[in-house]
Amino acid sequence: MGLLRGKLLPPALAILFSALLCGIALVVSGANPAKAFGAMVSQVGEGTTAVDIINSTGTYYIAALAVAIGFQMNLFNIGVEGQYRVAAVVAAVFGGSFALPPGLHALAIIVVAALVGALWAAIPAILKVTRGVNEVISTIMMNGLALGLAAYLIREDVFGELRGNNIRTPEIHESGWVPGISFGASGTVFGLVFLAAALGIGYWVMMNRTRFGFELKASGESATAAAAGGVSAKKMVLIAMLLSGGIAGLVSMPEILGRDHTYNLNFPAGIGFSGIAIALLGRNHPGGIAFGALLWAFLDKSGLALDNVGVPREIVTIMQGAIVLSVVVAYEVVRRVELAAEQRRVGKQLGTVAA
Repeated sequence: MGLLRGKLLPPALAILFSALLCGIALVVSGANPAKAFGAMVSQVGEGTTAVDIINSTGTYYIAALAVAIGFQMNLFNIGVEGQYRVAAVVAAVFGGSFALPPGLHALAIIVVAALVGALWAAIPAILKVTRGVNEVISTIMMNGLALGLAAYLIREDVFGELRGNNIRTPEIHESGWVPGISFGASGTVFGLVFLAAALGIGYWVMMNRTRFGFELKASGESATAAAAGGVSAKKMVLIAMLLSGGIAGLVSMPEILGRDHTYNLNFPAGIGFSGIAIALLGRNHPGGIAFGALLWAFLDKSGLALDNVGVPREIVTIMQGAIVLSVVVAYEVVRRVELAAEQRRVGKQLGTVAA
């Protein structure tokens, strides 16, 4: 019962509250909530929506894992957005510059993406451990730099090439592609969706079955207490940010190696910020993050059907924001209820509270 109330009840309440809030917003705007939500659910069985949801879930999952590692160390890595964007363009340029044997080529691109993401995250990490610069401020500024750097690198006079009305990096040779699982007209699931699953398993093992994971969580809870136990808080900050950035660098890999095979001006944006919301929703647990990523992807892709029933798609954004806000409130409410219940239990054992 404690697990149900402490872990499952808050997100369930958050989702119900956000659905209620969106329902009220729909009624106020003159729309039918049941019709709108029904259209979203039925959209899953249309065209490539189901496969698109799976692919987006994998991408969101990787981004949220990158954020969650920082959260474990009590670090707010808002820079995932910039880290995956810089890693994407550099890895695409690297992969499109030459051909390697199949398998090795894709592996090399993935390694480069992870290294670039880690190096980009190293800048705010070093600033924090050496100068005490808040990582929120530095990573936000790094996001702006990343956007400018990516735009510069794909200029025609640098590494880019003009194709139609779009500028992109040279296409990665077929030896660097990662094949997916085809479902015919329903679409193709990215092969690197399984990379997301592997990262989730590795994250769980690291946090729950290794000394490093224990030290990471201990340093996040109390740097002073961790230092008393011989753990360097500064070292853990640096490692956590490097790990977070390395995983962030992999966010773009499923799409680049599985479908686009290049980086262009229309590359998806905002995935890093969505990862923050999903990590909060999942409470940094790999299972909870997976559920949050699936929910986020469902809202994104099924929301396309709202235009067909005369409902503005912005209602999806309202729902996503309401979920994040309400889940934070719900966890705090449940925490306080459990704390009060524990105090009453202890009071009864000590005889200070009447049974």
